[in-house]
Amino acid sequence: MVKKQIDIRALDAEELQQKLLEMGEKKFRANQVYDWLWKKHISSFDEMLNVPKSLRERLSEAFSLSKVQIEDVQVSNDGTRKYAFKLAGGQQVEGVLIPTPSRVTACISSQAGCSLDCTFCATGLLDLKHNLYAYEIYDQVAILRAEAEKHYELPLSNIVYMGMGEPLLNYRNVMRSVEMVTSPEGLGMSPKRITVSTSGVAKMIRRLADDGARFEFALSLHAANDETRSRIMPINDSNNLETLKEALRYFYEKTNTRVTLEYCIFKDVNDSLQAAKELADFSRTIPTKVNIIEYNPFPESGFVNTTRKRMDAFIEYLEKEKVIVNVRRSRGRDIDGGCGQLALRHTK
Repeated sequence: MVKKQIDIRALDAEELQQKLLEMGEKKFRANQVYDWLWKKHISSFDEMLNVPKSLRERLSEAFSLSKVQIEDVQVSNDGTRKYAFKLAGGQQVEGVLIPTPSRVTACISSQAGCSLDCTFCATGLLDLKHNLYAYEIYDQVAILRAEAEKHYELPLSNIVYMGMGEPLLNYRNVMRSVEMVTSPEGLGMSPKRITVSTSGVAKMIRRLADDGARFEFALSLHAANDETRSRIMPINDSNNLETLKEALRYFYEKTNTRVTLEYCIFKDVNDSLQAAKELADFSRTIPTKVNIIEYNPFPESGFVNTTRKRMDAFIEYLEKEKVIVNVRRSRGRDIDGGCGQLALRHTK
């Protein structure tokens, strides 16, 4: 008998098939089990209705089957729903559902806590506790998809890996989760409806390019000069703007994918016309578009949103420079809507 030591969803299809062959089962049983685990998203082995009870019992003895659970929900006046998820190991991560009249976007986490210490981010105040397993990332998507249909009567249309943690520092699990979210054996979503965002890990951007990433890709830039960026994002000390430019050029040459530059705009930090000029210059590195993001402040950060007048002037400058600009208005401001804020409150 296989010793009970791993979650069954840590096995890929071939590994699962090999385990069942070692248990004396036929190959088709592995396909049945795999379908229940991923496509049907069951919570216990007993739910595998077309699998013999004897096999279900043996699987239960041999493997664990952990599931992400909803621990807390906050609902904003604007319809945004913020979820605190509890993992089997006891850690907590966050997910968000952001609705519009025609679509729903899910923001999901890849790590419990973070090691990058971005000064404007609540997650940066939480120590890195755990790299999420691929199935824990997948569970967030599956749960939020069901919640979108339940509360908005709309299918989940987009997924952004922009919650807690740095996705490229949990590379293998993030890529495996994307594989299963997009696979017909999983949720069957288009990779073009998925965006993975990084704070700027240059060597991993190159690895994404080498691996032929098919999803959308975003760089959390937030400042286009090294002095400001290093002050608010310490990762810039080891991955400066010139290094990132080289990595982005490599990524574009390999994938031909337009990159989104995320730019959260703070009062008296990165909202000047000089900062806009620096951003416009950086945006010409490769074909890009810029998302200007209204900040969702929290007391410990010391950062506040810029004024509407300065934001409008900033955007006007970019548009005159022929930069493709979208504005992402802050959502969930009456709840702990920003990344890490709900988990930080629970930690307190």
